[in-house]
Amino acid sequence: MKFDELNLNRPLLNALEELGYVNPTTIQQKGFPVIMSGRDVVGIAQTGTGKTMAYLLPCLRQWEFSKNKVLKVLILVPTRELAVQVADVAKKLSTYMSVKVEAVYGGVNMKPQMALLSGGVDILVATPGRLVDLVLNGTVNLKTVKRLVIDEVDEMLGLGFKHQLTTILNLLPERKQNLMFSATITDDVEALIAHYFNGPVKIEAAPAGTPLDNIKQTGYELPNFYTKVNMLELLLADQVEFKKVLVFAATKKLADQLYEQIGEKFKGQVGVIHSNKSQNNRFDTVKKFQSGEYRVLIATDIIARGLDIAEVSHVINFDTPDEAENYIHRIGRTGRADKEGISITFITPKEEPFKVAIETLMNTKIPLQATPPELEIVDKLTQDEMPKNLVMNIQDKFERKEKPTGAFHEKSEKNKKVNAPVSRGEKLKLKYGKPKTRGQKKKK
Repeated sequence: MKFDELNLNRPLLNALEELGYVNPTTIQQKGFPVIMSGRDVVGIAQTGTGKTMAYLLPCLRQWEFSKNKVLKVLILVPTRELAVQVADVAKKLSTYMSVKVEAVYGGVNMKPQMALLSGGVDILVATPGRLVDLVLNGTVNLKTVKRLVIDEVDEMLGLGFKHQLTTILNLLPERKQNLMFSATITDDVEALIAHYFNGPVKIEAAPAGTPLDNIKQTGYELPNFYTKVNMLELLLADQVEFKKVLVFAATKKLADQLYEQIGEKFKGQVGVIHSNKSQNNRFDTVKKFQSGEYRVLIATDIIARGLDIAEVSHVINFDTPDEAENYIHRIGRTGRADKEGISITFITPKEEPFKVAIETLMNTKIPLQATPPELEIVDKLTQDEMPKNLVMNIQDKFERKEKPTGAFHEKSEKNKKVNAPVSRGEKLKLKYGKPKTRGQKKKK
């Protein structure tokens, strides 16, 4: 099927043509007629399957022109990066329409966002926390919302936005269309659906845990962090093959450590992004990676959800994720738009159980490759990799100090004096030469 076979109007078809889209993905094709019917929808689709356009196209197709900019479509997303991305896609799709789209998110000054919304808005993309702030100060009115979209709801709940999300849902009008998209359906997600949705139609593009067919998966068994670094440097040395590489680290600390290790060798080619970085830094780093200025981007899982970075040639799991679902989200960053991608995972003995859990979820083995003969295997361990008792012994060695034994000579007479407490009366006597009293109260 092609997009011109769907019930799209000319402005949307022109925009799709300019963007180079011809064929809808499975979730777009399945979701379009159901969303157009007005039914509530729960879409289950992996990262990289086109969820964003799956809900934007029908929402824009049903949009009706109005001189007054009143909020009709509210899209909730878990992260700032995803908010910016969704708003950008909406603006591109509505190039030939008079639709005002804005994105609001935390981590930046709220006043400029309030100014953007002062003249009204048709479609608002928001993170839950910032939206609650804007509703409470009167900038956003939710009573006019006709369609609610909750994107990456499982990630939203995982980030601790349950309270803000339920607050928003309780403030929205009952009569509206509810659309929810998620890669996994957890018990918390099921509870939200049961409480707030009205007989939703479930659309599944691919069963959760099914690997994307156009991603070649492979893995290397490596003993420790520094050997992983050597392996990564060997791979990245091939700049023709590894032209746009997304490297995932388990934590912010590990991401920074990895950047310190390879940043100098591949100077000007590597960026790092995680939640401790400033908002401007994060946007700038992603922009440089998208444009090709950075060939390698080191990231934590914050980027695994939602960010649509085109033409990523390789995803390298420097650390095997401890949540099997995160593996699916990570590798979904490559092999997009029907292009082939490659996923490479580094696995230490401690991470072997994580690999087994991933293979169980996917019902597919991750093929292992022999390490190249030129790879240098190092015995050096990071402090986090050391056995706990060894770390404690090392810390004790440096932190344990002899108790002070006092001075090695007798104190002088003046230093032997001990300060004794002095009463107020004695102080006054020393000052005035005689005791001072407040006098007796006169009897009436």
